[in-house]
Amino acid sequence: MANAAGVARRPVDAGFCYDERFPFLTRLRSGRSKVCPYTLEDSLKKVAIRVGIGLAAVIAVLLIVIATRPSTYRVERHATIAAPLDLVFTKVKDFRTWGAWAPWMKLDPNMKTTFTGNQGEVGAIYEWEGNDEVGAGRMTITAIKPNERVDIKLEFLKPFESKADNGFTVAAAGQETKITWFMNGENDFIGKAFCLFMDMDAMIGKDFENGLGNFKKVAEEAAKARPAEGETVNAAAPK
Repeated sequence: MANAAGVARRPVDAGFCYDERFPFLTRLRSGRSKVCPYTLEDSLKKVAIRVGIGLAAVIAVLLIVIATRPSTYRVERHATIAAPLDLVFTKVKDFRTWGAWAPWMKLDPNMKTTFTGNQGEVGAIYEWEGNDEVGAGRMTITAIKPNERVDIKLEFLKPFESKADNGFTVAAAGQETKITWFMNGENDFIGKAFCLFMDMDAMIGKDFENGLGNFKKVAEEAAKARPAEGETVNAAAPK
C-alpha cells in the first residue's frame, strides 16, 4: 500500500506500522487502521510543534521569574579602624586619596584618573578610564554631613552604562571608628535578569571588603604618623 506521495507502507501486526522514510515502528491509536497514517514530514512537524510549545513555555516562565525579581538592591560592608574619626572621614571624602586603597586600582595600574572641582566638597568629581576590567566611569559627591556621611553619585560608562548611589558613613566606636561603605541601585529588566544568575551582594561586596581592608591599613598608618596634640582619639574635626 502506498500514500499519495507514492511512499510504500505496509501494515504489520500488533498495532504497529512501518514507513520506509521513517524506519522505526509507530504504534497506532486504538481504533485506527493498521496502515501507518503518518509520513516522516507529518511526524517531524508534530515534533517541531511540541518542541516550540515547550520552549515558549520555558521562556514564559523565565520572563515571569525575572519580572518578579527585586527592583532595587543594596550592598554594604563595614570595618572598624584604629584611627580618629576626623582622619577617616577626611580621607574617604577626598577622591585624591582613593588611589592608595580603592580595590580597582590594582586591576589597572595604568588607569587614567581625572579630578574636577574642590576635592572633599560637594560637587567634586572623580573620573576614570582603564582596561576592560575597570572600564570607565565617573563619581560625583552629592552631599556631605561632616564627620558622619558622604553621598556619591556613581556612573558607569563602559563597558555598559549604569547608575547607582554610593557612599560612606562613619561613627565613633569607642577609641576606634566604624566605617560603612554602601551602594544602592535600581534594577531594570536587564538588571533583574543579571541578578538571576549573579549574586550582586557577593560580587560587589567582595570589592568593598578588599577596599575597606586596604583603607584600614592606610588610615591606621596615617593615624600613627599623626603628631600627638593631646586630643582624644575621636575628637571632632573643625567643621
